[in-house]
Amino acid sequence: MLWLPFASEVRAEADPLRWTNPILPQRADPHVTFHSDGYYYLTATVPKYDLIELRCARTLGELSSSEPKVIWRKHDHGPMGAHIWAPELHFIDGKWYIYFTAGSAENKWAIRPYVLEGTGANPLEAIWVEKGPLKLGWESFSLDGTTFAHRGTRYFVWAQAEHGVKGTNIYISRMDTPLSLTGKITLLARPDHEWERRGPAVCEAPAVLIKNGRVFITYSASATDANYCLGLLYADENTDLLDSASWSKLPEPVFKTDPAVSVFGPGHNSFTTTPDGLTDILVYHARDYEKIQGNSLDNPDRSIRAQAIRWRADGFPEFSPPAADGAYQIQK
Repeated sequence: MLWLPFASEVRAEADPLRWTNPILPQRADPHVTFHSDGYYYLTATVPKYDLIELRCARTLGELSSSEPKVIWRKHDHGPMGAHIWAPELHFIDGKWYIYFTAGSAENKWAIRPYVLEGTGANPLEAIWVEKGPLKLGWESFSLDGTTFAHRGTRYFVWAQAEHGVKGTNIYISRMDTPLSLTGKITLLARPDHEWERRGPAVCEAPAVLIKNGRVFITYSASATDANYCLGLLYADENTDLLDSASWSKLPEPVFKTDPAVSVFGPGHNSFTTTPDGLTDILVYHARDYEKIQGNSLDNPDRSIRAQAIRWRADGFPEFSPPAADGAYQIQK
């Protein structure tokens, strides 16, 4: 599948193969899932880092005009009181779960993963209950958790600081319930390349895509400015995913800033598909300018974009180049 710009009088947002980038301004860390009810559900980080909202639509393009539903707000005191980041919506065993990152009202950098549980068929109308922190193997700066199931086993993948070492690594463990981990914790990636260490040393925001006999994990690296980019881990789908020897990391970023199309700092992605399941789609955030005044985390101008993934003959995904902002079409 290829992407092409298009010109048409047909409203792009109503066509599942067409949309306009950016899909949504001033939202970061997008997570889009296409559910069995035929709707796309979108969660993302809001600029004030103070709440979790949910959108749904029949097409990716219609997410741009869908009405957000605030389903949870930060606490005034204590844990879950600051830096509400990167919510992800997952449907597991008949219930909805939102995994998100939060700091404390008194210490916004006491970053940990938390979980909300929702009951009901429609997550917009679900009754959401706080289920507390997701306990990891040790207490330290930890964020950007995601979950996936493979061959009957559910896994959790996240970013966390190693004791005594600056920066964040990517880890994986098995889940025994949607609210808890069990057994071995495996280190998948450290920020050991130069392009992962521009600014802070960062590997974060894992996203999982299983295709062509492999389990792929994209992750984001470096500072959240124009240096932000995507790296790629992969393992054979038949191997033990909790064995670090099963995993390899590509030596270069697979998706990065492209000044030619004014896409700067692309990263923190998720994966979805067209409604027919035939085309895989990369959803990510980026800015349309390079120079940021002040701290990049205080800047609200990361926006959500999407483009089709192309698959190479060797079975690996091809994400680049970034698509320019404007009308976009998947060409069959």
